[in-house]
Amino acid sequence: MEKKFPEGKFMTTVKIGPKGQIVIPKEVRKMFGFQPGDSVLLLADKGQGIAIQPFEFAEEFWNQVQMQREKKR
Repeated sequence: MEKKFPEGKFMTTVKIGPKGQIVIPKEVRKMFGFQPGDSVLLLADKGQGIAIQPFEFAEEFWNQVQMQREKKR
């Protein structure tokens, strides 16, 4: 029985293959518009886990990092 999640939400398990690869489920690829050959940004924090974002997120992420660096100066 498939669990229905609220609009814009999805949760499942995926297995890590022998080469360390995972498959992004079809529902998630559709949700984010991922196409074969697209690049994604992988963020990892030992305490908070792993996040996969559309590559376009990288520019916004970088801008936020730069703003934080400027605040500390």
